[in-house]
Amino acid sequence: MGIYLNPGNEQFAVSVNSELYVDKTELIKYTNSRIGKDRPLICSSRPRRFGKTMAVTMLSAYYSKGCHSENLFAGLKISQNEFFKVHLNKYNVIFLDIQWMYGNALEEMRRNSFVEVVSYIQEQVISELRKEYPECVLDTDISLPSVLAKINVKTKEQFIIIIDEWDCLFREDKNNENLQKEYINLLRGLFKGAPSGAFLKLAYITGILPIKKYGTQSALNNFREHTMVSPRQMAEYVGFTETEVKAICKGHAMPFKEMQRWYDGYYFEKIGHIYSPNSVIEAVDSGEFGNYWSGTETYESLMTYIAMDFDGLRQLIVDMLGGQECSIDVESFQNDITSFNSADDVITLLIHMGYMAYDSKMKKAFIPNDEVRSVFLRAIRNNGWEEVMKAISASEALLKATLAMDEKTVAQMIQEVHMQSSSSLIYNNEISLSSVIALAYYSACRDYTLIREMPAGNGFADIVFLPKRTSLNPALVLELKWDKTAEGAISQIKSKGYVKALKEYKGNILLVGINYEKKNKKHECRIERFEM
Repeated sequence: MGIYLNPGNEQFAVSVNSELYVDKTELIKYTNSRIGKDRPLICSSRPRRFGKTMAVTMLSAYYSKGCHSENLFAGLKISQNEFFKVHLNKYNVIFLDIQWMYGNALEEMRRNSFVEVVSYIQEQVISELRKEYPECVLDTDISLPSVLAKINVKTKEQFIIIIDEWDCLFREDKNNENLQKEYINLLRGLFKGAPSGAFLKLAYITGILPIKKYGTQSALNNFREHTMVSPRQMAEYVGFTETEVKAICKGHAMPFKEMQRWYDGYYFEKIGHIYSPNSVIEAVDSGEFGNYWSGTETYESLMTYIAMDFDGLRQLIVDMLGGQECSIDVESFQNDITSFNSADDVITLLIHMGYMAYDSKMKKAFIPNDEVRSVFLRAIRNNGWEEVMKAISASEALLKATLAMDEKTVAQMIQEVHMQSSSSLIYNNEISLSSVIALAYYSACRDYTLIREMPAGNGFADIVFLPKRTSLNPALVLELKWDKTAEGAISQIKSKGYVKALKEYKGNILLVGINYEKKNKKHECRIERFEM
């Protein structure tokens, strides 16, 4: 048993024996299905603190010859699988935590200027292989792929390679192109070409970023990728499912609706709602709901990215703070943190980092929950978005005034938001009016889902606020007019039957008409309760 070659199962045992453990062992069923198949190479990227390390320590504990894990997995879901014992502790495993190894390499470099990061990583693993296979590995061997190929030729032994934080060098040393090229060349040697096909039984690598693209091609295009944009078979194992969170809340006397409001919002087709695992665990451990993200280094990164002056980025963020889902092209992103060509590239990175959620069917991005929204608020407050913060700070009062049907106050407050936002938002038509209205109703995102241009009756309602599962508030139908009347807006809602799509909210619907007069720069509001 070594540090890198055939490690033990101690780390996974700590997780299994912890007070709050969620069984994700059926991930092994999927990895087992790739053994013996073409391209047994899996890359699973997900945000920080979304269970990446848990997954790799579990896989290592299951496959490694360096331990006996049958008792550890007893009673867990994978133990019921018919192929459970077929692969249990049967393989040579090479386990690399690149972030940990990178830190150690930097320490060595401080003492010895001749040390290089990629060479250091290889030397550490080769040293253990030399002890295990002295007849195969010479003192002069310096290439890890070459060593593995030599061992395979002489012994027919194969290896499972598991890498945690595979993308660390791209994130921690993002401007060092030479280092990144050396690292990619190492990965190519391990995972591409005929020799690797012989010595490699299975590969599982995980990090925050998908595999880096060069142009339109990935340097390791033989991997099956599972990302926050397209999780595929990995979706169930990315975060906690709603069923799992409900069980956690029940077992620890935590209110599920609050857990939902704070940490829900990620959504994968076929799986449903996904929760941030670390945040749920922290909330249970502390007994308090709050933001458990801002203390991580990714917060500083967020501040950097939202300060980027790409065309339309600021507007997209404002719209999403207002509850809007924004259409995003995720295909051009190069899967690194330096090659940005558009606002869409930055938003795509934020999706991979967990600061945005993504609807793959509609191809839209949005801010997932209260926890992440609070991080954005802190970031924009520290980036000089004063006018936006003023609008947001007044939004709670605006929502209360709307629910109280206080037309005069609503009109006055929207007027103030207009004046505060005019320096950052174009405000010359109904589309821009819609953006400002959404920002003004920022607080509504806590209890509502905002839908723009919702198909309803004989047309499209401008803005509809649908109460979330956690809310008892009425549904809101907002119709916006430009140089017309608020009464006319209410009449249009009725005449075109927009409320027909809201039958489930019978008796609990407010109609809100808002008009902006360009000449005198005044807003007008009418609010009616609609009874079906």
